[in-house]
Amino acid sequence: MSDSPFSIELKVRDYECDMQGIVNNAIYQHYLEHARHEFLASRGLSFAELTKQGVIIVVARAEIDYRAPLHAGEECRISVAASRPSPVRLVFSQKILRAADGKLMVSAEIITTAVNERRKPYFPKALQQLLDEE
Repeated sequence: MSDSPFSIELKVRDYECDMQGIVNNAIYQHYLEHARHEFLASRGLSFAELTKQGVIIVVARAEIDYRAPLHAGEECRISVAASRPSPVRLVFSQKILRAADGKLMVSAEIITTAVNERRKPYFPKALQQLLDEE
């Protein structure tokens, strides 16, 4: 895994906030997923194209630690690093930092696998390039 993982920046939109004026907890999963898709794209992989080719990537588990809330208008940086802890698992380690001061807002481990046409887990060669460039 690289010391400086892939990252993107986003700005919190008003409609993503709940009545308390903070980002709704479910929205963070959207942020994390968007960053993972951009990570794939940065490695020459299209999530949609992989799906068309029969490479179905599924989330098996999401471990999310909410540390501090983001508010409307704040900018954040979402990082993504990939690892392969087992023959069929691909883990995305992710962080959401507030851009203004680098404060950790969310940390997450998203455990995924790919499933074949029989719905059995496997690790397709196409995903290897996510690890080769780390």
